[in-house]
Amino acid sequence: MSSEKPLHESDFESDFEDVFADDPMADLVLPKEEPAADMAGESSVMVDLETPAREVEFDQPVFTAPEDGLGGDSVLPAISIQVFYERDETRLLMEVCERDRRMGRATIEAHSGGIAGAIEYMSQNPTPNLLIIESTARSAQLLSEIDMLAEHCDETVKVMVIGAINDIALYRQLVSRGVSEYVVPPFQPLQILRTISGLFADPDAPFVGKQISVVGAKGGVGASTIAHNLAWALAENTKVNTTLVDLDLSFGTTALDFNQEPTQTVADALLQPERADDAVIERLLAKASDRLSLFTAPASIGQIMDIPDESYISVIEVVRRNVPFLVLDLPHVWSRWVQRTLVASDEVIIVCQPDLASLRNGKNYIDQLKAARPNDNPPRLIINMSGVPKRPEIPVKDFGAAIGVEPEVILPFEPELFGTAANNGQMISETDAASRSAQAIDHMASLLTGRAVAAQQKSFFKKLLGK
Repeated sequence: MSSEKPLHESDFESDFEDVFADDPMADLVLPKEEPAADMAGESSVMVDLETPAREVEFDQPVFTAPEDGLGGDSVLPAISIQVFYERDETRLLMEVCERDRRMGRATIEAHSGGIAGAIEYMSQNPTPNLLIIESTARSAQLLSEIDMLAEHCDETVKVMVIGAINDIALYRQLVSRGVSEYVVPPFQPLQILRTISGLFADPDAPFVGKQISVVGAKGGVGASTIAHNLAWALAENTKVNTTLVDLDLSFGTTALDFNQEPTQTVADALLQPERADDAVIERLLAKASDRLSLFTAPASIGQIMDIPDESYISVIEVVRRNVPFLVLDLPHVWSRWVQRTLVASDEVIIVCQPDLASLRNGKNYIDQLKAARPNDNPPRLIINMSGVPKRPEIPVKDFGAAIGVEPEVILPFEPELFGTAANNGQMISETDAASRSAQAIDHMASLLTGRAVAAQQKSFFKKLLGK
């Protein structure tokens, strides 16, 4: 936080916007963005920071309805955060943030008292990595208190102010004093978490891809097949670069399903995670298409590999930095690294069959992940192999009601389609793009990316053959 001479209000033109208007759709306005140019015929309005144009409202709600999850959220590093709040709503907001998976290795402490409390604390304690301070004061008082706080802070500290006035001139004054971010309620926990994450993003690797984990509620439900076809649909049908990672080291089928014979596998990275940088990962990946890369499993029981949990987390983080979408094909085991991977994922897909064992296990997954990821989308449910002849099944409506989430897609029992695709080393959309299962998986890909599925183009030879 800088204590250099601040800029003066006469240096700025102020576009003043009342965020406490009666409009129920009012949302957080990020002050980093310049306001739109004035309409023709309107003159600029100069705001005197010493005499605010309106009274500050003190009952503005903190929480709003959650936004649609965009994914691609990274975990905070091991930083210390001190919060100084004025309203209990803000304290409750930070308690929700503290329990979020994105908080990672960060530690957070909350104190009452606002900026005055922060000044008293900082005069007796070392500077944390991040100060979050709330103030409902008017502009002039807020700036004066920030100047007093700066006298007790190291220049390396990042400061986020939760204020009550949405004014670009005030924001610029705060930035000139070393404030890193200024936000105005209402907002929700995910917005605060992403704002904090942006302050501590690695400048050399700021990008983090969306992590999608696919796991079966029990063995044999077809989770790997769905993970592989979903990765293909993301890459080829919604046209986003995707990497598929097969983490079933002993029995993974990615190489078989994509008709690949790679000489190196994901085990090479997991056994030497300290060497698995961006360049090494790029060499280890196999290309299934221009947009789809594969990290296949060795699929061998000749060696028992005891991989530390941290190796899985480290390798996954490196892969995420290099691709917009990452699909993880997880084995049907329950271990510490599987649990951590599921909790850290932006999206989780649970694959079930309409039977009692899938219902029990799937509900266990969903209940635990909902509790561990309160600010994320709930796990998505896929019911696979529905309608097997002569097999008693739980009705889909009853299954969804009992498990706690409605199924996103229901895949019919189509053994000929899936068998033909597997024997040919193809995905089902290559074998029959018009099939119900292929269209269902395309629908899931569209939900995850927000993109429409591209129309399939027949090749010249297929047209000649009438296929």
